[in-house]
Amino acid sequence: MAARFGFVALAGLVLVACQSKSYNSAPSGGSKSASLRAMEQVAIAAHKCWIASKDPAFKSYQMANELNNFGGTPRFLLVPGKHYGGKPLLVVQARGNSNRVEVFGPLMAEPLGGRIGSDIARWQTGNGDCGAKA
Repeated sequence: MAARFGFVALAGLVLVACQSKSYNSAPSGGSKSASLRAMEQVAIAAHKCWIASKDPAFKSYQMANELNNFGGTPRFLLVPGKHYGGKPLLVVQARGNSNRVEVFGPLMAEPLGGRIGSDIARWQTGNGDCGAKA
């Protein structure tokens, strides 16, 4: 009886050892497109420098992050702070497999537009510094 039990236990161990499962099926960071990598870098800096720092120049805006949208165009928007679903005042995006970041919207025609442009250009190079405030 003990020999039979030992054989069944050994057979069970052999079966378990033969099975393989991978629980780490998430894609590695290397599979991100150039546009997503560029936008993540810029969005992190924009949130840190404009929103989280409570910069007075950006106090009336909220950031709407759309880095993983289904259209394949990672972007973030600045929208009115009191109306999150409102018309975007600033769109920052990259397309396809390009690391070129595009910036447009009504805020670019305002005095703040120059600062926005220089901040985005700096962050796109990998420099996450917040720079001088307006």
